Amino acid sequence: MLITQVRKTIKDHALLKKKQTVLIGVSGGPDSLTLLFCLYALRRDYALNLHVAHLDHGLRRASRADAAFVNRVCEQLNIPIHIERLNPERLQRPGSLEDNARKARHAFFFRIARSIKASAIALGHTLDDQAETVLMRLLRGSGLSGLSAISTRRVIDGYTIIRPLLETRRREIESYLRKKKIVARRDSSNAQDIYLRNRIRNRLLPLLEKEYNRNVKEIMSHTAESAGQDYDYLLQQADALLKRMGRTIAIPVWLKMHPAMQRLVLRQAIARTQGDMRRITFKHIREIEDLIRNRPDNAIVHLPRNIYAVKAKTRLAIRRRQ
Repeated sequence: MLITQVRKTIKDHALLKKKQTVLIGVSGGPDSLTLLFCLYALRRDYALNLHVAHLDHGLRRASRADAAFVNRVCEQLNIPIHIERLNPERLQRPGSLEDNARKARHAFFFRIARSIKASAIALGHTLDDQAETVLMRLLRGSGLSGLSAISTRRVIDGYTIIRPLLETRRREIESYLRKKKIVARRDSSNAQDIYLRNRIRNRLLPLLEKEYNRNVKEIMSHTAESAGQDYDYLLQQADALLKRMGRTIAIPVWLKMHPAMQRLVLRQAIARTQGDMRRITFKHIREIEDLIRNRPDNAIVHLPRNIYAVKAKTRLAIRRRQ
C-alpha cells in the first residue's frame, strides 16, 4: 500500500521523469530509509539512476554508526553512496544550530548533485512533518508563504527538490518497516521536548488529535497545499511586476497595487537581493511600508543580514551594504 501511495504522489505531482539521476538524502532514520526503499522499488518503472548522500554532522555519539549503517544498506542495494563528516565547529555560527545544520546539509546535497549531474534531490519529509511545520509557523506568525510550508516539488538555488513521501503518514512508514523487518536508526533527541518542533510533535498534535479532530494532520497538510497554490500564483504576478519595474521599485506604481501584492513585491525584492527571506519579519515589511508612505527622500530602513531599503524620490531600492 505504501509503494502505491508513493507512486501516486510521484505521478500526481510529476516528481520524476524517465532515466533521471536522483540523489536521495538518507540519514538512516525511518523516513529517509523508507524513501530509499520506495525509490529502489520504483527504479525500473522510471529507469532511475539512484545515488545516496549522507551527511554526518558530528553532533551525536551515534553519528558514525548512522553513517556506517547507511553505507551497509547501500552496499546491499548496490547503490553508490556519498558520505561526508562535518566538523561540528562549522555549525557554531550565528543563528540556530538546527538552521545551520540544514544549510550545511543542503550545501552538501547540492554539491554532490552537481558532481553526479543529478536532476533531482529526493528528501524524506512526510505528511506528519508538513502538519508540524504548519502549526509551528502558525504559532510563530505567518502569511501564505509560511503556511505553504513544505512543497512536494520546489526549485532551490537551481536544484529540484522532490518529496515523494509528503502525502504519507509516519505511522504508515512505521508499519512498512515492521512488515519488511527493517530496523532504522533512531535519533533519541526526537523524543525530547528541546525544540519547538519536538513539543508540537510529542505534545500539541496528540492533544489536537485526541480532543479536537483526529484528522488534524491531514487538515494541516491540505491547508499547506492550498496556501502553496495560492502563493505560487501571487508570486508569479509579483515577479512579473518586478521584472517590468527593473532594479528598483517604482513607488507610484507600488502605491496603486493591492495591499497583498504590495507586500509580496517587497518580499520578492528583498529575496532577490539576499537570496531568501530568512530573518525578515512582518515588522520589517511594515517598516518599509511606512518608509514609502511617510518618510522623506533618502530615508533608510535597516534590515537583517546587511540589507537595507532606501527611498529616493519616486523609487525604492533594496540594497546590500558593502
